[in-house]
Amino acid sequence: MRSGKPLGPVQSFLGAAAGRQWRLPAKRNRVRVERNVPVRMRDGVTLLADHYIPVITEPVPTILVRCPYGRGLLYALLSAQLYAERGYHVLFQSTRGTFGSGGAFEPGVSEADDAHDTVAWLRTQDWFDGRLATAGGSYLGFTQWALATDPPPELKAMVVMIGVHDLADAAYQQGPLDLFNMLSWADLLSHQETTGPVTGLIRMVRAEHRLRGALNRLPLRGAMDDLGGKGAPWYDDWIDHPDVHDPYWERFRVTEALTRTTVPTLLIGGWHDYFLNQTLEQYRTLRSRDVEVALTIGPWTHLTVDNKVSMPQAIAWLDTHVAGRSAETREAPVQMFVGGAGEWQQHQSWPPENTTPTTWYLGAARQLTPAPPADDAGTTRLRYDPADPTPSVGGRLMAPSGGARDNRKLEQRADVLTFTTAPLIASVEVHGRPVVELHLASDNAHADLFARVCDVDPAGRSTNVTDRIIRFAEADATPGEVRRVEITLDPTAHRFDAGHRIRLQLSGGAFPRFARNPGTGEAPGTATTLTPVTHTVHHDAAHPSNIVLPVVK
Repeated sequence: MRSGKPLGPVQSFLGAAAGRQWRLPAKRNRVRVERNVPVRMRDGVTLLADHYIPVITEPVPTILVRCPYGRGLLYALLSAQLYAERGYHVLFQSTRGTFGSGGAFEPGVSEADDAHDTVAWLRTQDWFDGRLATAGGSYLGFTQWALATDPPPELKAMVVMIGVHDLADAAYQQGPLDLFNMLSWADLLSHQETTGPVTGLIRMVRAEHRLRGALNRLPLRGAMDDLGGKGAPWYDDWIDHPDVHDPYWERFRVTEALTRTTVPTLLIGGWHDYFLNQTLEQYRTLRSRDVEVALTIGPWTHLTVDNKVSMPQAIAWLDTHVAGRSAETREAPVQMFVGGAGEWQQHQSWPPENTTPTTWYLGAARQLTPAPPADDAGTTRLRYDPADPTPSVGGRLMAPSGGARDNRKLEQRADVLTFTTAPLIASVEVHGRPVVELHLASDNAHADLFARVCDVDPAGRSTNVTDRIIRFAEADATPGEVRRVEITLDPTAHRFDAGHRIRLQLSGGAFPRFARNPGTGEAPGTATTLTPVTHTVHHDAAHPSNIVLPVVK
């Protein structure tokens, strides 16, 4: 076995501090590290990895972590050191084209082959005992699913945190381009090897301000040209392919892994995480196949997952299913944080079976009422101008401003409609996906519609709970014709307390979270002309626009 070098004093201190802060199991052993270990791929490219070696006499399992973001101090702490200190070999590898690994980085494209070639290399190592696990979050989840498209027999368990398996869905999951998330991620990858960790953190925190010019520019294509760094040659190609059903996207998804893997899998996500829907798709698919799967969803964004929750669960899962050291201590397969209530709940499955569809109707004076409208006339107009786009507030944004935020300032704009219940007599707890049904006429067939549910407290603070945007096409409507529009919002678990009000918010966009619809029908990547739209929402007896909430009874 390679001896490596002992962890430095800073690494040792950080590991001990993290163990105490996050209430991790006690360290089992010291750790040595062999850096820049070359691993050769089938096409001759060499990838570099750091091998974290537990100083222990008995054979122990191996965790493979494949990462495009470098192997520096903080990434290594979360992805390698804490596991190695608890009795695991960890091979922490930089993906193709990043941080000394050969080849060029193109998101997703080479991950399956490179992962399998790395496992083949592991089989030749005298320290590898034949037990393998994978772990990691975000893109590190993609690299895990890529391996699971053809699971090697050594693979015993996976821990996927806020992970993605379909990059096409990540880019266009709601119709329009997820502009801020995509551009900020491309910018991160473009600069990460020329900025230190402190500068990189500052750049990420300031991304909304720093990228404002690139976000506002038209056309969408070419935004990366003005941002410097290594660039992201794939970004404009993604802009040019807005149809997720285009065969172009097949090489950027590893969805088949969900129907092929049988290993016990722990999934950790957040209600305001960018990849929430993919996490829940992973859960549903694995559970439908009777694969052992556990799910934890917290009140987190992509950037705020609580390691005090996630890391102990990850270690317990691996200890149980890979190392055979302990019994799993979860009370139930599903652990959900319920917003509003501020509490964790345990469920055997999710959404729970005891929900009842409960309808609130849009009515006069911007009200939501349990009774359908009785009159024959009722409309409310909403005008959206892409030259002055409705701003995004909070939500599933990879930025410090993401998540649950105060929407009151946004709701004062003339281009935002709200419909609100009276103060609730009793609490209303929602688990699942709210569905908005609108009877809508638009004077421009090329338009978007953004719907959001908010929790309004007795002081009037309006906090976003869940939302969704849809993009219409010319075939969807004849200008001026009233048609039925259904918007299925993102899943949520939230309790609206007695005295609070439930609010439905409607607008024509949420910028720069989503790219604005130019309103012309031109290709989104090259459009520069902007045309406004006026929507007319009908809410009368013949057109009972409503929202249906899955309420726990």
